[in-house]
Amino acid sequence: MVLQEQAYSVLIVSAPKFAESVCPMLPGSEYHPVCTVSSAAAARRELLNRSFDFVLVSSPLPDEFGTRFATDAAGRSGCVVLLLVRGDVYEEVTAKVTPHGVFTLAKPTPTLMLQQSLRWMAAARERLRNLERKASSVEEKMEEIRLVNRAKWLLIEQLKMSEADAHRYIEKQAMDRCVSRREIALGIIKTYT
Repeated sequence: MVLQEQAYSVLIVSAPKFAESVCPMLPGSEYHPVCTVSSAAAARRELLNRSFDFVLVSSPLPDEFGTRFATDAAGRSGCVVLLLVRGDVYEEVTAKVTPHGVFTLAKPTPTLMLQQSLRWMAAARERLRNLERKASSVEEKMEEIRLVNRAKWLLIEQLKMSEADAHRYIEKQAMDRCVSRREIALGIIKTYT
């Protein structure tokens, strides 16, 4: 997948001046929608309503410094967080938030550096997206195995088949009907429960 094919949703949590300077760097073809809020409380409400690919936090915020919100947001599945902090506290804040997966930049931040950071965030988001797909695939396979095993034990109990025969029966039915083992297992479970 080419990164430009993906539109990333963005939540900007900052004073209006920062949001105004960043928004022109977020063309609608690559970043959509772009929501802006000015406090951590408002950002938390936004995150309850929907998920975002990127969260940009320019600290300090009016209701908190921003590190707690940034780490909370990074804990959400698939969300990539960039925290911008004053240069004099950069090292301390970076040490605190990096273990939570939060990217940090020192302010003032040159435009080119922010644009590069957005590309790194896109790469991180795509990697997270691939991991989510793999995890989902593994979960689906595990669920299929559980269903097939349950169906096998029902065949063993109800029809007095051996485990090997029950397994072969499910496999053969799936091949003969051109359906998944999951569908056959669900049919067996429905029939015998």
